[in-house]
Amino acid sequence: MNILVSDSLSPKGVEVLERAGFSVAVKTKLSKEELLQEIGNYEALIVRSATKVTKEVIEAGNRLRIVGRAGTGLDNVDTEAATRRGIVVMNTPGGNTITTAEHTMSMIAAMSRKIPQATQSMKAGKWEKNKFMGSELYNKTLGLVGLGQIGSYVTKLAQGWSMNVIGYDPYLAVDRAKQMGIEVVELDELFHRADVISVHTPLTNETRGIINTQTMAKMKDGV
Repeated sequence: MNILVSDSLSPKGVEVLERAGFSVAVKTKLSKEELLQEIGNYEALIVRSATKVTKEVIEAGNRLRIVGRAGTGLDNVDTEAATRRGIVVMNTPGGNTITTAEHTMSMIAAMSRKIPQATQSMKAGKWEKNKFMGSELYNKTLGLVGLGQIGSYVTKLAQGWSMNVIGYDPYLAVDRAKQMGIEVVELDELFHRADVISVHTPLTNETRGIINTQTMAKMKDGV
């Protein structure tokens, strides 16, 4: 099987494929036109988030059998077009769970403590301690929209910081919510109660624009 890797991938990942007997071509930063010209030579395509696997790309891949996403989200892959062609679309939902959850908590802490603003102030030669005191996350309420693998791990980290976690996920089983120690609420209630809100959902028609002018108007000041 000939495999095209069109986004940056760890050399170890490429080695695994080659040891399994596959022929792998790594060609990153292809333009749309270049990808359309190349894709017809391969049975499999591996992407991350940069490559857009559109209906046009799928139709040009007359030998294409598999599209693999080295990551969680599939919003850059036209899954409907692939399904119509009988092309299998795969992702790696657990591959970046811990990294993303840690990054989420780092961003929450940075915003709460105004670290980016304080850093810029320090670089400008100023010492504005009182201006950038920030606030504690202890006992604050974190609202999570989406409680899949990443949302679940963020819950664990936030609880370790003594945050109260509430969440919205229409697909989460009641037993699983109890195991996580999380209070599941409706979306409007989450927007009203949360001091911090973090979204961990795939981009779909259902979730697109879930944070908008109307929902932001329901939130606390400074959320």
